[in-house]
Amino acid sequence: MIAQALLDGLVNGAVIGLGAVGVTLTYSILRFANFAHGELVSWGAYFAFLLNLALGSALLSLGAPIGPFSFGWSLPIALVGAVLLSATLALLVDWLLFGPLRRKGSAVIILVMASFGAALALRNLLEFLFSSAPLYFTNALQIAMRLPGGIRATPDQLLAIGIGLGLAVALHLFLTRTPTGRAMRAVAENPQLAGVAGIDVRRIVRTVWVLGAGLAAVAGTFSGLLVQIRPQMGLDLLLPLFAAAILGGIGSVPGAMIAGLIVGLGEAFAVRLVGAEWRAGVAFVVLVAVLLLRPQGLFGARRAA
Repeated sequence: MIAQALLDGLVNGAVIGLGAVGVTLTYSILRFANFAHGELVSWGAYFAFLLNLALGSALLSLGAPIGPFSFGWSLPIALVGAVLLSATLALLVDWLLFGPLRRKGSAVIILVMASFGAALALRNLLEFLFSSAPLYFTNALQIAMRLPGGIRATPDQLLAIGIGLGLAVALHLFLTRTPTGRAMRAVAENPQLAGVAGIDVRRIVRTVWVLGAGLAAVAGTFSGLLVQIRPQMGLDLLLPLFAAAILGGIGSVPGAMIAGLIVGLGEAFAVRLVGAEWRAGVAFVVLVAVLLLRPQGLFGARRAA
């Protein structure tokens, strides 16, 4: 039971970690908690679903399953399109809402409340367009493989873990080894000084939205593939995303991914030990404990008062 809970937690944690990376990037650069980030997860899943459906219908060969997986080549192609569409949606919301508020010098609380409004609008628009009925990428039953230790896992679950960890490593290398990544870190430290030093802060802001929305689309697609697609899926993930971002330390990409795995493991063990109804409470307990005991998170630096 323990070994299976570990695997379930890693699968769930990979999805949470990807979403938490977007939260931590947005907060560290834009200096506000974006509560609409969960809706980017939902929209990314729906974008991928629609593109996958269209590609599979147009070219039946793309819909045939790839090896042991439950999906065909239409889904990876659809995922790329979903990343682009989600990034476009995030840039549109920033252009219409957050950008004008930043230029007016609005207080952080105004941006936070605006993100609440954006979340409600995006969520209700999804429900209006698709209803609240769940959707599935495939109705095929995937047989779980038997792994060492008595663990059972589907190829899709193992792929989700691998993709999550791989993207976290790639993004960490991007932030530490490329000029754009170093510019993003400079803006996170001091936007005004970075601008004086010649860094295009507006371009960095756009880059953050694109990266955050892209990772949210990947998280939403795998969440939909492993469970189901619903307009409320982003809302259900919102608290775990913020718990992981804070636990890992704001601004730390590896920290957000590791913390996502920790939150995912906590939820999995809660389901096994006390029941599924307590699953949502794990993220809340983690969030409160971190704020009380180590506000800077596991990998964050303590800021001077």
